[in-house]
Amino acid sequence: MLQTDLFRTATFRLTLAVVAAMIGGMLLQFTVIFVELSQYETTRATALLERDAEILTRESPTRLEYMVRERATTELRVALNGAALFDSGFHFVAGDIKNWPDGLIIDGHVQRLWVHPPEDAPYEMRFLAERVAGDRVLVLARSFHLLSELHFVTRRAIMISIVPVVAFALLTGIILSHRALARVKTMHEAIDRIMEGDLHERLPAGRERDDLERLAGSVNRMLDRLEYLLDEIRDVGNDIAHDLRTPLSRVRARLERASSSPRDATYLTTVIEKATQDLDQCFLVITAILRIGEIENGRRRAGFGQVDMAELMDDVFDLYEPIAEAKGITLRVVHPVGLLSVTGDRDLLVEVLANLIDNAVKFTDADGEVTVSATRIADGVESGHVRLSVADNGIGIAENERDAVLGRFYRSDKSRHVPGSGLGLSLVSAILRLHGARLAIASAGHDPERPGALFEITFPLGDAGTVPGTNWRDNVLSAQGQTSGAMS
Repeated sequence: MLQTDLFRTATFRLTLAVVAAMIGGMLLQFTVIFVELSQYETTRATALLERDAEILTRESPTRLEYMVRERATTELRVALNGAALFDSGFHFVAGDIKNWPDGLIIDGHVQRLWVHPPEDAPYEMRFLAERVAGDRVLVLARSFHLLSELHFVTRRAIMISIVPVVAFALLTGIILSHRALARVKTMHEAIDRIMEGDLHERLPAGRERDDLERLAGSVNRMLDRLEYLLDEIRDVGNDIAHDLRTPLSRVRARLERASSSPRDATYLTTVIEKATQDLDQCFLVITAILRIGEIENGRRRAGFGQVDMAELMDDVFDLYEPIAEAKGITLRVVHPVGLLSVTGDRDLLVEVLANLIDNAVKFTDADGEVTVSATRIADGVESGHVRLSVADNGIGIAENERDAVLGRFYRSDKSRHVPGSGLGLSLVSAILRLHGARLAIASAGHDPERPGALFEITFPLGDAGTVPGTNWRDNVLSAQGQTSGAMS
């Protein structure tokens, strides 16, 4: 692990930002302290000078001169740093201020003046000059030595406190960055193994307690989906090869037999027709796969609109009614009460319903029954959703196969004698995913010999609506002219 990598981590950069914020906060805090101390000492010095001046001006000239002369033995020593009496010509009379301060004005107000000692550096003091009895001038002074000491202590505290705080913060940042970098390194190693072909490898996500673990969990779920899709693609390739090999082998065998010896025109025509049928089956498989891919890419979403469920069921009923009647199966459509519509692509929804009815008719014996209905769910967590159902009393789908039948090319043992490619329900599943709908498969009846299959499609809430009381078409159409109530 390189040290440069350690300092380039987001955690370390965040630590530096926090350290900078802490230093800025501390400087701001001590600046406020500086300002408050200066303001406090200035106010205090002004108050002390004005108070002592008020007291001293009340004294008699003799008493005042005594107090100024003996200031070291009185309370004036505590409050003042200097006191003196001058005559009207600014000549020294008594006290510890020997010379008249430059720039001092006799107005009874506190003034800021700089004192320039002969051998020391200049410093600032507060002065107050006021005329007193005896034609004299009282001068009081207070220095800012205490404030300077407080400033010095504050600056020293800043320097002493910043160093350990910054050092501790940087040390913490280095430790946290090292930990984060170790976790990222582990993830990089896992990613490298995945890129090398180990699709079962996953990132360490733990319990997803922080952002990095949650991100790793999301990546793992994405990898699970990618692995599933890759397995599906691999299986689809094998299934395509398996499903196309049989009809192509038949075509090749027929053509070889036809070319091996002279045949009459009738025989050759028959061979060509059968070969064409086999090739058509191949094309159907390829077309279905391409259609599933187009739908799964979401290219048909632009054609969404409001689809009337009653008209949708009528269109498919008209298509399959002759087929069901020829097989002796009752095909019934139960119309919803009122106008019931969903948001979707009408052509694709026709394809969904046609595939489900086609499967129901295929796997239902003569004298069987196929019922198509649409309702709005009245209660529960899916209240208001539209449900489209197709039920039959055929051979049904075993419970352990209900997920598998939605995969490509899957054919159960019960259906291998029925012509088909095993792509119909895969196409249905792809279309319903495009529409955000949910497909549920169950048994339609209670007869163990003929349990039947029930396909229920639940559409999500959209702009669809039911117009109560219209009741424009509540009869049940039947392929044999029968009527029926709602499917139980």
